[in-house]
Amino acid sequence: MSSQPFIKLFTLLLIITLAGCFTLNKTDSSAVEATNNPSGGSQGAIGVSDNPNQNDNQQDTVEDLDDPDYEPSKYGETYEDSVQCVRSLSLYSEYYRQENYNLAYDSWQNAMEFCPRASQNLYIHGARMLKHRMDEVTEPEKEEALLDSLMWLYDKRIEHFGREGYVLGRKAVDLYTYKPDEKASDIFDYSERSIELEEEESRPDVIVINMQTAARLGQAGVLDDVEVFEVFDRALNLLEYRKEHDPERAARYERAMDQIEAMFRPFHTCETLVEAFTPRFEDNPEDVELLEQITSMLDEADCIESDLYYEATHNLHKIKPTASSAYLMGQLEVEDDEYTEAVDYYEEAVELYDEEDIDELYRTYMLKANIQFRELERYSEARNSAQEASELKPDDGRPHILIGEMYAETAEQCGDCDFTERVAYWAAVDKFEKAKDVETDPDIKNRAEELISAYSRYFPDSETIFFHGYDLGDSYRVQCWINETTTVRAR
Repeated sequence: MSSQPFIKLFTLLLIITLAGCFTLNKTDSSAVEATNNPSGGSQGAIGVSDNPNQNDNQQDTVEDLDDPDYEPSKYGETYEDSVQCVRSLSLYSEYYRQENYNLAYDSWQNAMEFCPRASQNLYIHGARMLKHRMDEVTEPEKEEALLDSLMWLYDKRIEHFGREGYVLGRKAVDLYTYKPDEKASDIFDYSERSIELEEEESRPDVIVINMQTAARLGQAGVLDDVEVFEVFDRALNLLEYRKEHDPERAARYERAMDQIEAMFRPFHTCETLVEAFTPRFEDNPEDVELLEQITSMLDEADCIESDLYYEATHNLHKIKPTASSAYLMGQLEVEDDEYTEAVDYYEEAVELYDEEDIDELYRTYMLKANIQFRELERYSEARNSAQEASELKPDDGRPHILIGEMYAETAEQCGDCDFTERVAYWAAVDKFEKAKDVETDPDIKNRAEELISAYSRYFPDSETIFFHGYDLGDSYRVQCWINETTTVRAR
């Protein structure tokens, strides 16, 4: 057998050895794909590094390249190609390691020509070198040509090494860096496909760029508002997932979420949200997470008068009743003039609040008292509600003012003559005096004084008092539902 094949093989192996196995194996610490700021400043998305050690776990080795029955390998389609491949890899990788990208570039191009399947690091290094050259050129046409080469490089990486979702994300990030406006549609398509493939593993910068371009396309009329909302909603869900499963980087995800919400703000309208959420609600009317999202976002958009808000809030309260949801349902029933139902919900809220929720309980009792008094004319119940509020905040004069107004409102109903139709005003003024005594807020004190002055004019006159057998200063028991002892006074 001829010794020629063994000489060739020995020569090739020697070259490889001297090249350090191309310096492209898994110990190459320099092979890290650059992190970019995709928006060039204030709109920057969050960058993520691509470590080739996660992508190229196999050790680069040389097969029996000099076999007479040589078969194409990742080092070339022919034996001659493989020799050129080894030489090119050796040259470019040495210069690349020295960060001399200009000298490395031609040899890297040769390696891409002869053995594009040699290593993923060819693509990671190539992307860095192309971006380095783009940052140096000043002629727009040269920059455009280099950008085209970079986009082509990502396509070839997908062709030979897969990971389409991840690589498309890097492609979107780089295209956004250099052509954020002119290539908005392409950037959106790349990032959209990347997120579809990567799902929860999508990188934050890709998610932010996807939303950024969706907002631009929405403003340009290419996407409608609901489509922009769908992008926004998915982005928040993905970032929330990443935050939950990667707590060490929670601050990074929160910044990305803040950016996303700011981008969506121009589309955050009642009409858009109702249109977007209605089919979801109809498909899943008892999905608690969805109901909480609907009520929260519609509330933020000042969309509480919509039917969807009412229905979502009603369903959420039915499935997961809380004091807050009961209180909210009471408010919604008031908006619809359904006062009996409103009182029922307020009573439920009172039952669900904790004893420590003083402000919430006080507010609920006062709202209930107002409705029972002014809308339902259930005066005794209204007084009881106001008294409950007063017990929670003894230094607040408003419950006493409310009870005084009830007495004054029903004074004539509680009498059958000129005298008895006026005695309830004594009891009313007593409540206004009480409010003025306990209250420290000057506005409320002034209101109490105004009411005292106004309703004191309705007291019986002295002649009427004496005619009915009473003297000034006597005690008097007001009858009817009021049933309260007061002091005889003349106007």
